[in-house]
Amino acid sequence: MLDFALPEQLLKDCHYLGSLRATEVLLNRNAALPWFILVPRTALQDVLDLPEAELRGVMTECVGVSAFIKQKLGYPKVNFAGLGNVVPDMHLHIIGRREGDPCWPQPVWGNLSEGGPYALHTLREWQRGLVEHLGLNSATLPD
Repeated sequence: MLDFALPEQLLKDCHYLGSLRATEVLLNRNAALPWFILVPRTALQDVLDLPEAELRGVMTECVGVSAFIKQKLGYPKVNFAGLGNVVPDMHLHIIGRREGDPCWPQPVWGNLSEGGPYALHTLREWQRGLVEHLGLNSATLPD
């Protein structure tokens, strides 16, 4: 879509890691949990409104990020949601969870305390992992 732009609030709250075929990939700045956000390049607001072929592409990328969280980051559970109440633009949350994490067993929304920022080497390592695992077209991370 030619007029697509990442929502300002998401750019404020997240690190932009790069793009996949159907989505832009972000990582929440709060390092308490690996909280990825995938933003499909569409003007639609709800993922279930996507045409079937686009939905399949978006969901394939969500599955790939979930597998990365489980296989590469070692989280046994993933929470997946597409809420859009605060930021109405379509975006999908994929969050690594494990027993004893800062919110366990509650949902992260409203329960996640500030976990501090990511170290630049962690951002780069995870970005490289997504390049290898999913073919991420990586963005330049600020120093």
